[in-house]
Amino acid sequence: MSGRTHDRPQLNLLTAFQLTCGDVPVPLTLPAQRVLGFLALQNRPLPRDYVAGTLWIDSSEQHATGSLRSALWRLRRCDADLVETQGRQLRLADTVSVDSRLAADWARRLLDPDTPLSELDIAGIPESGDLLPGWYDDWVLMERERLRELLLHALEQLCGRLLEAGRHGHALEAAHAAVRMEPLRESGHRSVIMVHLAEGNQADAIRQYGLFRRLLRDELRLEPSAHMHELVHGLIAR
Repeated sequence: MSGRTHDRPQLNLLTAFQLTCGDVPVPLTLPAQRVLGFLALQNRPLPRDYVAGTLWIDSSEQHATGSLRSALWRLRRCDADLVETQGRQLRLADTVSVDSRLAADWARRLLDPDTPLSELDIAGIPESGDLLPGWYDDWVLMERERLRELLLHALEQLCGRLLEAGRHGHALEAAHAAVRMEPLRESGHRSVIMVHLAEGNQADAIRQYGLFRRLLRDELRLEPSAHMHELVHGLIAR
């Protein structure tokens, strides 16, 4: 691999961990993956001792420091510059593009009511994959939940804005993306139903309500909220 501009490293944390440079996968050991993932999610300079202590929390200080040193050595063997060292601090290099950061930036733009809706934002609905699936460290779990909530609110906001603009097809796409991301979240299903009602597709609205009601009963033994029921009550009662 070369250091050319179009070979900018791409770090994917959604759906699965993958590092590519110039579209070529870069194999990394698990310790090196953990260091890179941790720095990517923290998005700020971090003391080396803090990184080592967090990633190797069950190890002695000496072993944790040695493990971090070994992981950094392996990362430096890559042709691309991945980690910047600033004294005793580490951070992900600015040249590395991270999909989870791009997804978070997309969500924050949409949640800002003063941001005009662009075609790029509509076309850029992120994938519904979890952040670093199969990783169960506390630092991953917290960031996974934070990003999930951010994206869900953005998708529902996008659906509402598109619905107001009369762009029902795109609104439905955003609503379904929210449902795929969290099938048990009622507000996503409500968004789908509201789009169907706006289009006059009453049967589709009732079908979506029934699907969510069965899912909620089977998984949690709960019933939809009164707010959800009110959306289709007049249709069901006929």
